[in-house]
Amino acid sequence: MDLNNLLLSKDINPKHVIVLRHRPREPKLRKVLPWLAVEKPNLFNAYQQTQGIKLEKAMKTLTEIGYIASFIGHEPGKALFVGLYSIATSKSLTYEEFWQVPAHIELKKKFDMKGFTEDSDRKTLLWFDLVQTDFYADWKGKLIVSWPPPELSWWRRAHRNEIPVTAILEDSALDATMPKWDEIVFTWEELGVLPKRWKFALKEWRAIYYIFDISDRRGYVGSAYGEDELFGRWINYATSGDGGNTLLKRRDPRNFRFAILQRVSPDMEQKEVIQLENSWKQRLHTCKPYGLNEK
Repeated sequence: MDLNNLLLSKDINPKHVIVLRHRPREPKLRKVLPWLAVEKPNLFNAYQQTQGIKLEKAMKTLTEIGYIASFIGHEPGKALFVGLYSIATSKSLTYEEFWQVPAHIELKKKFDMKGFTEDSDRKTLLWFDLVQTDFYADWKGKLIVSWPPPELSWWRRAHRNEIPVTAILEDSALDATMPKWDEIVFTWEELGVLPKRWKFALKEWRAIYYIFDISDRRGYVGSAYGEDELFGRWINYATSGDGGNTLLKRRDPRNFRFAILQRVSPDMEQKEVIQLENSWKQRLHTCKPYGLNEK
């Protein structure tokens, strides 16, 4: 079984399909792209709605009749299915218009997307209205295909290639298993797009956490208990940037890194959790003037 078989089974002509294997060059964007496909599909789609000149021309010929089959680079020689999108319409955007699109601004600000650059040879580019279909929607994040060599060739015309299906997973790999608690290091931007399964785990964890500011290597120790446990505390930072902490308000949250120092029993009394928090502050010297805790 290959991708063309699946297309034909739904009466879709492979000649009308371009297959994309996304693997952003920007490290931040590459890490979160699978999460965006699940948690922020509008941002994921915004990422693929403008393309380089060659692919843009190919997509233009399929406007109103064709599709893109969207995959993410899963591992070397593999690709993970996200969805099949119809190419509805297109419109021209100038550099200024491109950077007025809220999704483009967010992708650049939070995940370093380069997008339309000022030194580009083009005065305008095409933005495509891509509409996700219900094509094998249950296999989103589960269908894995082999990507024909050369791997650097990241888009293909479906009818000219054999793209065999190698696996259909039981669970989605877009929001794969969460790292162990003592291996977690999240950026501030990542807190806002964590997969749902990861959020559920954090809601069950009562913990002492650490925020490290990479700009001057100073740290902050905090504790999480009560409603929604660690997730409730960290989502506060994701929303406000500082979590209401005075010394963090003066800083750029994009420099923050979030980690867990110690997990504790969900039955531990608040008083005991705070005692542990104070112990970590003393051991890590995070109280001012050395760190970012007021006291």
